[in-house]
Amino acid sequence: MIWFVSLISFLLSLHLLCLLMAIYLNKLSTMQSLRVPCSASATKDSNTLEKLTQRSGSASITDKDKTSVESDKNSIHEAIRPSDKEDQGLLKKRPAKKISGEHESFVSSSSPSKSFTFNSSAATTDSSALSHSNPQSSIITPFLNSHILNDTTDIPDEEHHYCYRHNPNICCNKAADEIKMTQIQKKLEKLPRADKEAISHVWSIFSAAPNQQRSLILQGLLTMCCFPQLSLISQEVFKLIRIDFIETLPNELALKVLCYLDCQSLCSAAQVSVKWKQMADDDRVWRHMCEQHIDRKCPQCGWGLPLMAVKKLRESPSLRKRKLEEAEQNDVLNSLKHLPPPLEKCRAITEKCCQVKRQRRTRPWKAVYSERYKVERNWRKGIYVIRKFEGHSDGVLCCQYDNNNLLMTGSYDKTVKIWNVETGKLLRTLTGHTRGVRTLAFDDQKLITGGIDGTIKVWNYRTGQCISTYTGHNEGVISVDFYDKVIISGSADSTVKVWHVDTRTCYTLRGHTDWVTSVKMHPKSKTLFTASDDATVRLWDLRTNKCLKVYGGVENSGHIGQIQCVIPFTVKDKLITDVQEPPEVDGENAQAGTEAESGTTDQTKDDLLNIPNLPTHMLTASLDNTIKLWDVHTGKCIRTQFGHIEGVWSIAADTFRIVSGAHDRSIKVWDLQTGQCMHTFGGHVSPISCVALGDSRIVCGLENGEVKMYCFDC
Repeated sequence: MIWFVSLISFLLSLHLLCLLMAIYLNKLSTMQSLRVPCSASATKDSNTLEKLTQRSGSASITDKDKTSVESDKNSIHEAIRPSDKEDQGLLKKRPAKKISGEHESFVSSSSPSKSFTFNSSAATTDSSALSHSNPQSSIITPFLNSHILNDTTDIPDEEHHYCYRHNPNICCNKAADEIKMTQIQKKLEKLPRADKEAISHVWSIFSAAPNQQRSLILQGLLTMCCFPQLSLISQEVFKLIRIDFIETLPNELALKVLCYLDCQSLCSAAQVSVKWKQMADDDRVWRHMCEQHIDRKCPQCGWGLPLMAVKKLRESPSLRKRKLEEAEQNDVLNSLKHLPPPLEKCRAITEKCCQVKRQRRTRPWKAVYSERYKVERNWRKGIYVIRKFEGHSDGVLCCQYDNNNLLMTGSYDKTVKIWNVETGKLLRTLTGHTRGVRTLAFDDQKLITGGIDGTIKVWNYRTGQCISTYTGHNEGVISVDFYDKVIISGSADSTVKVWHVDTRTCYTLRGHTDWVTSVKMHPKSKTLFTASDDATVRLWDLRTNKCLKVYGGVENSGHIGQIQCVIPFTVKDKLITDVQEPPEVDGENAQAGTEAESGTTDQTKDDLLNIPNLPTHMLTASLDNTIKLWDVHTGKCIRTQFGHIEGVWSIAADTFRIVSGAHDRSIKVWDLQTGQCMHTFGGHVSPISCVALGDSRIVCGLENGEVKMYCFDC
């Protein structure tokens, strides 16, 4: 009997020993699973862990934390798990906590709070229980307990230092990522209950830690990660670190940033969100765009938009009158329904009517930019619509277009015709010259024509009345120009006459040896440029009526044929010139020879340098099939444009381009800055005798009497 009892006791002891061994092996396997999977990685990162442990001893961390970290620096993997069943039970019972004012809990959707909603007594109980059981086995509870405040009073928001993601004033990142949270929830539900509790415990530890401790935890976790985990972190972080700077920055700074974008980028930005569209469509941004591009080339993008005629931004008079009458009638009807209004109310009604009368409708700057951008795009792509004006019975010799609705043409048939561009109708025909009308110029008040009959006529083109006639040239008048009360005329008798209307005086400028084909007055500098069939261009001072400089000659790479047109202009952008330039010595000798030939002196050269607002460059067209660009100050041709196969009769230019019409029955459009030919328009049955250029249109007159207009604002 005693032997049987002893056997039973031995078996029970053996069974108990087996159970203890099973428990020990289970704990050992759990501990090994929490270690780094690659022993080489753990060995490689030992120095990194040592550095992280040394960082934990900085002055910013409490002494209690330092002692805890130092005691467990050799077992950091065991420090993140409960040491025994008692710790596990206490941690399972730990209540939910809110985050500090600097961070937001991963699993919490509540707003950030500076203090914890945590039971301090429970924390104390957990801490004491863990310390009594095994004070050297874990640092979780002391670590959390040292950073949990017993004071649950909320600190005012003025003392908070929020990061971008958790700033309550930023609305773009306040909403939880529903898709991401749903994915995490689905993956979490597939795990066993013990794994769920462990993962939730890790999240709670990280959410409770302050900023420096969070950084330390993250750095330690990164050293334990292999490449698959690092790749996952890289993908997730890439999505989280993107910042909506338009939403975050003040409106003034956001508008300043948007002003650096081009047109296409601004339109793309307007499609991002409602906030971006509001900022990208702001009138201040598009006003800056217009100032940067209209009537000048942008140095960044290279685009320049035409100035174009200023359109009427006001309501029509009839519409404004009708609105005003309706407002007055409504006020009268309302006053009749009740007693007569007091004097103050009558004054208010009167002021309201005055405000309606003064009200004007304006266009947004984006619409202005869009309109001009469309025209410039058509210019570059060569998209146009042709309109024809038929009425002349003989060849058209001259034309002028004023960028609005008026087009005037002069012909061999002795008439001047005035056309409405929008409707294409002939408004008026002016007759008075006995021979063909060779040249014309007009403004808002008057029209001046020069005929082959040697006379100059001044017209009131609105009534069709000839105001005055000037005679003085011995042969036909080839070109005219005017400014204010001064009229300039060039004739086939090789002279240039300056007519002063107010004093009734006339000065004759002599120097050309052949027909004077073009005269251009520059009002700002009070100078005159004249071109002649003698292949030279002369610069005159209208204050002294003296020739200041002569441009031309083979030595200066001048024209070898008759010059038909000259256009002076001032450009601020850098112009591309010919690579090959004449040697300096030859240029000086040529200039000296030209000066000796023209009779200019040192005094005239000094006068040329002292003239304010003198044009910097000029363009000339000749029957030698070329267009040349000249430097006004040096007197040298700096660029020659080839392309026409027969003589160029007329050219016109603006800020961006040059248009030329030639005897080869073609019209060419050139880039002013580079000198490259952009388009060639053919299909004409007769030579082009004259061209005119507007912001969005080209007008040309043919020797068969046709007038064509290329409209790029279609």
